[in-house]
Amino acid sequence: MNAEPLVAMSGAVTTETSPAGAGVGDPIPKLKGPRRLLQSLQRISSSPSLARMHRKPTASYRSGTKGSISCVSLSSSTSTTYGHSSAHLGPSDSSTAFPTLSIPGSTTQNPDAHFFDPTKSRSGIRLIEAELASSAAAPTPLTCPVPTRLRSSSRPTALAATPEVSEAARDYFSKPHAGQVDTGKEVSKREDFDFWGSMPGEIKTRVFQFLEPKEIVRCSRVCRSWYDLCFDGQLWKSVDASEFYRDITASSLAKLITAAGPFVRDLNLRGCIQLQDHSRAEMLSDACQNLEYVSLEGCRLERGSVHYLLHRNSRLVHLNLTGLAAVSNATCKIIAQHCPELKYLNVSWCSNMDARGVRRIVDGCPRLEDLRVSEIRGFDDEAVMLSLFNINNLHRLVLNGCTSLVDKTLKILLEGVDPEICPLENRALVSPRRLRHLDLSRCHQLTNAGVEKLAHNVPDLEGLQLAGCIELTDPALTVLLPTTPKLTHLDLEELPNLTNTTLQSLAESPCRLALAHLSISSCENLGDPGMLPVIKACRSLQSIDMDNTRISDLVLAEAASVVRQRSRPSASPRVGLRIVAYDCQNVTWTGIREVLSSNTEQQQQQQLKRTPLAPPSSSYPTEIIQLKCFYGWQMTVEEHTKRVLRGDLAAATRLERKWAEYMMSNEEAGVAGAGGRRRRRRAREAAMMHADEEGGEGGMAGGGRRRRARSGGCLVM
Repeated sequence: MNAEPLVAMSGAVTTETSPAGAGVGDPIPKLKGPRRLLQSLQRISSSPSLARMHRKPTASYRSGTKGSISCVSLSSSTSTTYGHSSAHLGPSDSSTAFPTLSIPGSTTQNPDAHFFDPTKSRSGIRLIEAELASSAAAPTPLTCPVPTRLRSSSRPTALAATPEVSEAARDYFSKPHAGQVDTGKEVSKREDFDFWGSMPGEIKTRVFQFLEPKEIVRCSRVCRSWYDLCFDGQLWKSVDASEFYRDITASSLAKLITAAGPFVRDLNLRGCIQLQDHSRAEMLSDACQNLEYVSLEGCRLERGSVHYLLHRNSRLVHLNLTGLAAVSNATCKIIAQHCPELKYLNVSWCSNMDARGVRRIVDGCPRLEDLRVSEIRGFDDEAVMLSLFNINNLHRLVLNGCTSLVDKTLKILLEGVDPEICPLENRALVSPRRLRHLDLSRCHQLTNAGVEKLAHNVPDLEGLQLAGCIELTDPALTVLLPTTPKLTHLDLEELPNLTNTTLQSLAESPCRLALAHLSISSCENLGDPGMLPVIKACRSLQSIDMDNTRISDLVLAEAASVVRQRSRPSASPRVGLRIVAYDCQNVTWTGIREVLSSNTEQQQQQQLKRTPLAPPSSSYPTEIIQLKCFYGWQMTVEEHTKRVLRGDLAAATRLERKWAEYMMSNEEAGVAGAGGRRRRRRAREAAMMHADEEGGEGGMAGGGRRRRARSGGCLVM
């Protein structure tokens, strides 16, 4: 044979003869002897073991039954010796196909026999007989039972628990696995390691310190150990309840602050109106005795609770009592007596106190640097302003809305009482004030006489707010501005008597290099003659409020040019200048388009200059202009700025072009004369195109703009 035979198990091989004489029309009886053997061989030839040979099971194949032992040759179907197989063979056919097989009792061929087609067979079948030699001395049985170790069983049987099996199992599992070195020592089982439980408490606390206060409160619901850890005072050195005061109950907030206790240094209860209960407020005061930063803005605490809290905390450095009705002059007296280290105080809009309480605080807190007393009465008292003059430690003074402030008291604040006058310069010989930020907004009684006293007395001034001082004119500012070289913020809003002279003086003053924020809103006399020099000279400007003024498109074009010149390549664009120019009658869509075109033109210049080896980040400018203009154009301007900031140059340029076409068509449509219908039609088409472009996400990043579906016009009309 060309291949090794495949042994198949089928129960037993029988060669007993079957009774002859079966009729042609009668049903086929149960086969016996050689016919049963041949049927078994045919069934074996269709067994699943030969499925890879693409043989189809025969109709007589019954799965799950016992078979016979046979050999299935894996040789090719062209073998001449073992190339035929049949389920039912006659005597002559069987003797031809199997010459060594004798079938006694069969003399005729069965007409209903099904012959095997050798051309469809892919394997040869060979029978193994128990005994075929005729010269045997003693008769041998013609059946051979299948050995016990080869018999198949439908049910798996477990091995008997014999001593031999147990010993073999112990020997197998006691051997080391591959790669393990047998050192002769018993390997002890590793105990379970609790990583979090064995971690020191200091490290656990350090881990929780990276969470936000709201996240720590959520973690307290995990388990009891986490609950105790989350309410450990070491985690709450700073309690800022302004972020989650709406989501926490009064009892939970009180419990949190009480648990933190002496560890709390920074306590921000802004907006926590749920602590208005007197008992809870006193409990918090008893627990927190080492506070340094306290903000009670918007809390509805009683006066006794506020006083008790101030009594228990003598280390306060920062105190914010904005808008508390419980604050009075008695509260100011307690602050002066028990908070000597106070540096920041905000009692703005406390309607039950006046400037006499401020005087007590100033006298009792010599380290005070930031004082905010907006809308407090009584600043026409000379004694109060003299106390402020004597300490000379204030860096910020906010007197916004103090309508009682007059020129005389402002002069005392800056020069004191009866100062020595220099005969050459005709000014007081006093030490300069340390003020850096001064807010005199809406002090309506101030005039030029009081504001002029700021000149030469506040050389370190960085922020000056004079909005709403309607009596001020140009002489006061032209004297003041040249003496403030560090000025960065200047607010001149709602000064109707100012002219372009003030802006021209600003453009020539030393502060032009440091000025970053300028507001001239509602100054109706200011226009291009004043703003153009300011735009050219102040190269560090970051925001300009020019609404309701007389500026024109020239100012916007000059601002675009300045920003374009100071722009440098960067990874992504950012807003470098914010301009507010709505309600300006002389500003047209042409000036707005100049700003939009400048924002994209910067990118085009950078892309043209970029070398092939340069990184893509060099194609973006450092700064662009963010513009707030007429509300009818604002949506287009915002969409254009949004596309520029995300780097979509093509979409921004297309939007600017379509918007310009739309505006030009509108202007043409309004012209009288011949061709009016054509101009109006072009205006409608331009409006539709602009609406499509503004609503779509076109450009290189968007993959094309979205067009609006349009219906055809009326054929009759």
